[in-house]
Amino acid sequence: MSESVYRQIGGKEAVKAVVDDFYERVLSDERLVGYFDGMDMQELRAHQVQFISSVAGGPVDYSADMYEAHAHLDITEADFDAVADHLERALRENGVGDDNVEAIMSEVAALKDPIVAD
Repeated sequence: MSESVYRQIGGKEAVKAVVDDFYERVLSDERLVGYFDGMDMQELRAHQVQFISSVAGGPVDYSADMYEAHAHLDITEADFDAVADHLERALRENGVGDDNVEAIMSEVAALKDPIVAD
């Protein structure tokens, strides 16, 4: 994915807006809110901005081990899908175009295996 996707969606400020919207949705979802108990939400938001910026081709290196970062959470496939749905809605409702949403969500989908508990 080229950096142009990052620029097309509005750069860092647009990504921050998407992340704020995303976490508002996730933390309002009773199926998901428990995953965030005791978490440093400011740190998680910063990681999410880096992650989305990276998968959108922005000027960010994001190299977290997704399995290691999520293994202790026992995330189900249904919950992964719910989080992905919230992200897709946040992208769309913050003006990200269809092609760019699809490009970002395909990167997210590729992470399902290392994130979902076996």
